[in-house]
Amino acid sequence: MTQHSQFRAWRLIALLIASTVLSLINTAPVAAEKKVEDFHTWAGVEITGDLFRNNPNFKNFKYKLFTQGRFGDNSSRFTQGLIRPGIGYAINKKTTVWLGYDWVPTSRPLALKHPFNDHRIWQQLSLKDQYSFGTAISRTRLEQRFFDIPGSSDVAHRYRQMVKLSVPIPSVSPKVSFVVWNEIFVDLNTTDAGIKKGLNQNWAFAGIGYHLDKQTIVEIGYLNQYLNRPKNPRPDQMHHVLSVNMLLNF
Repeated sequence: MTQHSQFRAWRLIALLIASTVLSLINTAPVAAEKKVEDFHTWAGVEITGDLFRNNPNFKNFKYKLFTQGRFGDNSSRFTQGLIRPGIGYAINKKTTVWLGYDWVPTSRPLALKHPFNDHRIWQQLSLKDQYSFGTAISRTRLEQRFFDIPGSSDVAHRYRQMVKLSVPIPSVSPKVSFVVWNEIFVDLNTTDAGIKKGLNQNWAFAGIGYHLDKQTIVEIGYLNQYLNRPKNPRPDQMHHVLSVNMLLNF
């Protein structure tokens, strides 16, 4: 890749991240008077690998399993869990399509009164490329969400877009990288579970990635989660999250 094309790629990724961050900032003044804040701790493990490692006829099939625990109310109580299995197909070295399921048990302070389960079917397009400055990842996901909340029967449809950069810091250590990513969530319909069509939330992360070995990376840093609740008696929420994830690639 030429220097000019690398610069264009960097500029495009930077603009994507900036635009999603600005979308969060622009919603904040509207809800500033009714916003509540909390400190959370999230910890997770993601395993990705070849589904049929010993069968060359199915070498492009992948699997993914992600589990995460989330603790709110100043990290004092279990707030939300996530179990995410998925099956993928690598179209080429840079592009993979995925199909999967999420089970998301949810409690306070995210649940209003009683705990509930959020079941999701999702489809995803993942793009990954290497540049002179580091690794860029784009993840586009559609979700169909089902809730076991009394009186809720609608299927909620949601769009998510994540852009991530991982930049090595050889001056510190060959094992260390600076990691930044942003993900925007948009609800595509209004449902009887209280979901409103439009911007749902935004996640912005900055931290450090440390390569334990060729297959294992630990990413730790600060995640800002902003939940937007337009025309809702509940206030918007901003969570300051200590995020720790272990990524294993086999």
